[in-house]
This record gives sequence, structure tokens and C-alpha cells, in this order.
Amino acid sequence: MIYRLYILSLLFCASLSGLSQEENETEELSKLDRFTSKTGSIIKYQDYSLSELLLIYGTTSEVKVRKIESGGQIGFFLQISNEGKYGDKKASIAYEDLLELIKALEILKSESTNDLSKSPEYLENKFVTDDGFQLGYYCSKGKLQWYLVLESYGSGNTIFPRHLGEVERLFTEAKSKIESLN
Repeated sequence: MIYRLYILSLLFCASLSGLSQEENETEELSKLDRFTSKTGSIIKYQDYSLSELLLIYGTTSEVKVRKIESGGQIGFFLQISNEGKYGDKKASIAYEDLLELIKALEILKSESTNDLSKSPEYLENKFVTDDGFQLGYYCSKGKLQWYLVLESYGSGNTIFPRHLGEVERLFTEAKSKIESLN
């Protein structure tokens, strides 16, 4: 009797472990990966180049809108690529996240002026999407610098636009392109 209970409890624990592993694997997928991981479906990719993003370090970053048709659904992603020392770094930002980034940029813009006027030794303020893309700025020694973090891990994943207008133009251009394709 005790032996049967022991075996049943082991089986129960093993099934719970399997369920939690499946949940973790699903949670770790980006929106792009979830959208394109429909097995048994034809997936069509279409790219539309946008103006390059001018950077402080390393001249420019490649930017495009990617339209994906998968399983009868259509998705749009803003993709920003930057050539790094150990390979390219890329962010794929879903359209709904792009809209949130546009809203966050307006808030960050208004806060940046106030934060810079405080003359902090160091201050950082940022917005992070569900997929880990970051838009933010830091204040140090009386200067303000905007940045974008393309990927959560690795080196060379942070880029620094020449000025805030570059980021605003990029987001506006991407939103307009997606809406024209929709």
C-alpha cells in the first residue's frame, strides 16, 4: 500500500514538472517566435526597408518592417539590426509593442528634461517591452544620452542614436508603413 502511494506521488510530481517545463518554454518564446511557430502552416515573410537609424558609435543600424503571414493570420514587426563584434544583434518589435513604445517615448521625453535639470550623478529611466526590447536614457555629468537595447543578453546589444529625433522618426515611419500595409 505504501509502495503504491509512493509510486503515485512520484508520477504526480513528474507530471507537474512536465507541465511547468512546457509553460516555461512557452513563456520564453518572443512574440515573433510564437507567431511563426505554427507547425503545419505555410509562413510567408515580406520585408520593407525603412530609413537607417543613425548612431553615435558605428554609423548606422538597418531597419525594416517585416510582414508575416502564418496560419491565416498576418503580423507586423519592426526589426532593428546592428552589426556587432560577435555577430548581428536584432530586435523584432510587434506592432502592438511599437504603439506602446510611441506612448512611452512621449512620457520619457517629458521626464528627461526634468531629470536632467536635477543634475544627478547618474540617473537612468527606461521602458521595457514584453520581449525585452528597451528604450531609455541616462543622465550623467550634465549630459543626457538615449539608448535602445535590442536583445536581453550578450555584448553589443545596446545602440545609441545620434539624437532623439532619430528614434521618433524611426517609430513614426514604422507605424506609417505598417498601417499602409494593413
